[in-house]
Amino acid sequence: MSLFHTTVPTRHACLVYKNGALVTVLGSGRHRRVRKAEHVAVDLREQMFTTATQEVPTSDGLSVRATVAVRWAVADPVRFHEVSTDPVGTIYLAAQVALREQIAHLTLDQVVERGASAPTTGLTEAVAAVADRVGVVVPEVIVKDVLLPAEIRAAATDLVAAKQRGQARLEEARAETAALRSLANGAQLLDKHPALAQLRLVQALPPGARVSLQVGDADAGDD
Repeated sequence: MSLFHTTVPTRHACLVYKNGALVTVLGSGRHRRVRKAEHVAVDLREQMFTTATQEVPTSDGLSVRATVAVRWAVADPVRFHEVSTDPVGTIYLAAQVALREQIAHLTLDQVVERGASAPTTGLTEAVAAVADRVGVVVPEVIVKDVLLPAEIRAAATDLVAAKQRGQARLEEARAETAALRSLANGAQLLDKHPALAQLRLVQALPPGARVSLQVGDADAGDD
């Protein structure tokens, strides 16, 4: 910036005031400087902020801790500078209020089910309506984190563990049933075919064992 010219960077605007009144709005580039005027630079690039974690009550009287991220950019540099002394703070508050209102209509189970993937159309519209009054456009509001109370997290962990234990017991019971069915089938087969039973007995003997074969009825030799 020289004494006679001013340069406005890309994606910025410069508000020129003289005697307290707006004279013009300069876009990016090099401009002749207005004498005895005040120049206010406004950044038009997209920006983002994340709200602090806040306690938000659900419709069934419980509370969760949640945060949102807001993408925003200045659309009207004049309103952004003139309407509010803290335009970003205005949007920040709107995001917190909109988050509370959205979760207030959900039960804890619905919050757990949706989590950070909850629809944000209504949330974005509510924040964008407030932001428009201060010359800001809000393309998107994103729910970043939803933290459950400690006792709810513990209960959810216990429930998952119980389901896993139940599944393991079910698989064990299925395996035992299959084994018993196999043994029953084998017993029926051996009962129908005694020779197989004898063969199975011989196969089960340890190495080196002696086998004595008897042909016919043992009492027949006494006649």
